Amino acid sequence: MSIRVHVIPNRSSPPAILLRKTWREGKRIRRQTLANLSKVPPPLVDAIRSFLQGGVVFSSLDQAVTLQRSLPHGHVAALLGLATQLGLPRILHRTPGRQRNLALAALIARLIHPASKLATARGLSPETADTSLGVLLGLGPVSGNEMLDMLDWLRQRQPWIEKTLARRHLQGATLILYDVTSTYLEGQHCPLAAFGHNRDGKKGKKQMVFGLLCAADGCPIAVEVFPGNTGDPTTLAAQIRKIQDRFRVGRIALVGDRGMITAARIRQDLSPAGLDWISALRTVDIRKLLQASKGHPAPLHPESLVPDTVAEILSPQFPGERLLVCLNPRLRQQRARKREELLQATEARLTRIATAARKHKPGPENRDRTLQALARQAHRYRVEKHFDLTVTDAGLQWSRNRHKIQAEARLDGLYVVRTNLDAQAIDAHQAVAAYKSLSQVERAFRSLKTTRLDIRPVFVYSEEHVRGHVLLCLLAWYLEWHLRRRLAPLLFEDEAPTVRDSPVQKAQPSPQAKAKAATRKTPDGDPVHSLTTLLQDLATVTLNQVTLPGHSDSAFNLVTRATPLQAKVFRTLKIDTKKGVAINQTG
Repeated sequence: MSIRVHVIPNRSSPPAILLRKTWREGKRIRRQTLANLSKVPPPLVDAIRSFLQGGVVFSSLDQAVTLQRSLPHGHVAALLGLATQLGLPRILHRTPGRQRNLALAALIARLIHPASKLATARGLSPETADTSLGVLLGLGPVSGNEMLDMLDWLRQRQPWIEKTLARRHLQGATLILYDVTSTYLEGQHCPLAAFGHNRDGKKGKKQMVFGLLCAADGCPIAVEVFPGNTGDPTTLAAQIRKIQDRFRVGRIALVGDRGMITAARIRQDLSPAGLDWISALRTVDIRKLLQASKGHPAPLHPESLVPDTVAEILSPQFPGERLLVCLNPRLRQQRARKREELLQATEARLTRIATAARKHKPGPENRDRTLQALARQAHRYRVEKHFDLTVTDAGLQWSRNRHKIQAEARLDGLYVVRTNLDAQAIDAHQAVAAYKSLSQVERAFRSLKTTRLDIRPVFVYSEEHVRGHVLLCLLAWYLEWHLRRRLAPLLFEDEAPTVRDSPVQKAQPSPQAKAKAATRKTPDGDPVHSLTTLLQDLATVTLNQVTLPGHSDSAFNLVTRATPLQAKVFRTLKIDTKKGVAINQTG
């Protein structure tokens, strides 16, 4: 005999809900209605049904299960899963260990929320965790001193890490992009801090300098930290030694800007090392091309250039080099407009100085006062060289020097790429495109310094800790670089940039990128994200620690269900969030 709740359908009326007793008599099934539950509230009906099936009825959800803790999990699972697919744990070290897991956790935490090493340690420890990262890697309690020891360990591993990345991303004859930037430091304790050319516009702040080596597609390979007073060209020798001694790849062509690869560096460093190079001429060198020398006519005539094209010339002043001349008409208009604005602004200052001089009595004192005013104000816009200035006891007279202005206007929109590679190794368009690809290194600097990874403030002070910190940020950018490429369809990224007829032309976004920017939707109708907001969205997938009544010591993890967009991200990255709780870190 059994007692159950039966739902009896009616044709034109709501179904009848009956409490029935059922038993067997021989081959027949007998039923007896004990109560009509049709007017009983549905929750009570469910409670009766659960009770009859051997369950336990609770008045509230808290009595059924206890949710002890919820940790943001989705973004951690995505980043850790991708890092595992890329073999990043093995790049850090072949053998699993706590230092390797701490380094992996620190670089992922850098992507999620940049913070000091002490704050990162607290975010990984079980009692103060702010994500599921420490749980997934099984780190347990983490101290700030352990994070500092990890930086020492990571610094010792830097040669191996960079060699592995170079072997993976530099194959055969290839290009290596190199550029240098700086970041200012607080305090007086870092040995690398020194006054130098500050690119952040922070006057009176000491800084450190670091150079970044990238593959031709912008993938970061290596980083080197220098004292803050190190000039850009002098960092080149260290990179050449690294390329030769550590990477040991085939033919290499180093791509650097005109302030980096100078004539002195070519003569003293690159040529003796047998390295090829691509760079650009400085303005003072371009002016030499406009002049005849030693009976040879001027090799460059800007008036004969065709806009948005590449013209190849040779010059006896640069033997053994190919000079690739480019004329950008948009840049020409911009520089002409800016120069005129600066000239007018300087004229306004000169007018004020002349007016003030006329108010005083003519004489030597008036002349000295006018000269002092010129020294303070005329150089502000750096175009006083285009004026003819005459200072007398009576005041100031000035006029524009049309000859100098026209001579400078000839260079508007003009730039010259230089290389020692012959035409068989790389054609003119490819060489110009390679030089302009340095913008990818600038993008890495922008992410490292301002948008996401926040290389500063630097909360460590010893030289080795600072170098380890910068390497950690490089590895975080390496992971972000791959993440952006994988998730480009869901981000404000151009998946298929428009192919240009000439590398001089301005890069145009593809129709797909324009559509995403205009509609804020992907072709599938999903919202388009920046990487920051997408990771924030993934963070709403939480890892919950749950216990059952009477079993408070036996907790289990439960991952919340992903939204359709979150599920698409995980499918794109080939990651299972539920399996992510036990991601294999033994490889």
